Amino acid sequence: MIRPYCPDDIDAVIETCYLAHQLSHPFLSAEFLAQEMIKTRDTYLPNSETWIYEKDGKLRGFIALVGNEVGGLFVHPDDHGKGFGKALMDKAVELRGSVYLDVFKENSLGRAFYKRYGFRLSHEYVHEETGNMLLRLEFG
Repeated sequence: MIRPYCPDDIDAVIETCYLAHQLSHPFLSAEFLAQEMIKTRDTYLPNSETWIYEKDGKLRGFIALVGNEVGGLFVHPDDHGKGFGKALMDKAVELRGSVYLDVFKENSLGRAFYKRYGFRLSHEYVHEETGNMLLRLEFG
């Protein structure tokens, strides 16, 4: 089931986010990921509309929206390929109609998912903090 985020979800969100980052972003440094988890807890979550995918009473994934931007879509690595990410993206599209997001060019897992979903490339640019290329993708 998909439900709104509540503050009690914070530990499970951070754990899922961290594990998913490790899987899809092996090219990012441990220091950068640690800083991202702090930003997720202190800045991103308080300033986004976040939806939780819960199954059997456990958080399995989440999507964070800032307006029409998908600030983050993360599914626990044990649950990839089970449709949870698609369900969360469907929720975002249901709420917003059109959405956009940035994905690292080297994130082949994320890029494959977004391609299957129907996102199209808008443009590329350099992520200033890491020097890696980001792709801006749009849907709707």
